Amino acid sequence: MDLLRHAELSRRAVLAAAFVPLVGCAREPAAPAGSDATSSTSASGAASPSGTPEETGPKDYGEQAAELAGDDPVLLALVAAFTPGWLPPEAPDPEPTRIFDNVTVVGTDFVSATAVETSDGVILVDALESREQAAGILVPELRSLGVDPARIKYVVVAHGHADHFGGAQYLADRYGARVLMSPTDWDVAAKDSSPDVPERDLEISDGQRLSLGGTTMRLPYTPGHTPGTVSPIFPVWWKGRRHTAMLWGGTGLPEPTSGKRDYLRSVIEYAAVMRRLRVDVELSNHGQTDAGLDRMRALREGTAGDQNPFVLGQARAQRFMQVLELLVRDKLEE
Repeated sequence: MDLLRHAELSRRAVLAAAFVPLVGCAREPAAPAGSDATSSTSASGAASPSGTPEETGPKDYGEQAAELAGDDPVLLALVAAFTPGWLPPEAPDPEPTRIFDNVTVVGTDFVSATAVETSDGVILVDALESREQAAGILVPELRSLGVDPARIKYVVVAHGHADHFGGAQYLADRYGARVLMSPTDWDVAAKDSSPDVPERDLEISDGQRLSLGGTTMRLPYTPGHTPGTVSPIFPVWWKGRRHTAMLWGGTGLPEPTSGKRDYLRSVIEYAAVMRRLRVDVELSNHGQTDAGLDRMRALREGTAGDQNPFVLGQARAQRFMQVLELLVRDKLEE
């Protein structure tokens, strides 16, 4: 696996530009954030972060984000990821980790794939960077934790960049998995220079519910990182207790101001959906942007005790989104 990863280093340098993505998109504003949110993440025109006061002085959103993050390592990692010039530092590839009774995370230090097990098969969110990584990392690492890759029924690609769709066609060809992406991001992927762009398959509709084996995954659009980013919400279990997880589908901001505004609308609207669904677990497909790699290590090494470090609780999960909102507002002010 080490050799395989180093063979990808030059491509990784290019893929790291996903944190300054290729395209943005613009939408007309819709209902304000104060209105009742649905699974559809339509645009919102809220003027200040949820749970924070209106600004009366200079809009130093970056300082507000840092202050709200406090000493929370998850929130501090998010703040760091929005620091100018930040790129994911090289680190040892994480060992595959079962982060919940029904959820396994595999991948590299740069990007991960999340397997959600059900009684009728597996829903996989993202598929690493390439066919080679799927064969050399994703498949054997899933097997090492008792997850049969032949049971992968669906590959949900969070957005149309190569570091997320790279192994999808391999899984489709070898195991018959169906590949899902939003229509807009199928178009984004089709323009990618990667040799591993998957064949166009199933299209995700905004707010779609994907059900398998008694598990339902919600797939709301959260455009911004790309025009068709999707951020899944799904049930997870820890020691037999149910929680509700979110996985933010695209972290980096686009270059165009219109794309940043779109991202902001998505953050506000998605936070409202999270409140309604009582989301208390935060996940990311880039584990260095939310201390995910550190939290995986704590679970493997047993240093988290009886607590699962991915379970933030509803209030802290909302704080994560408030910090993200402030960070986006800060970039809009530049």
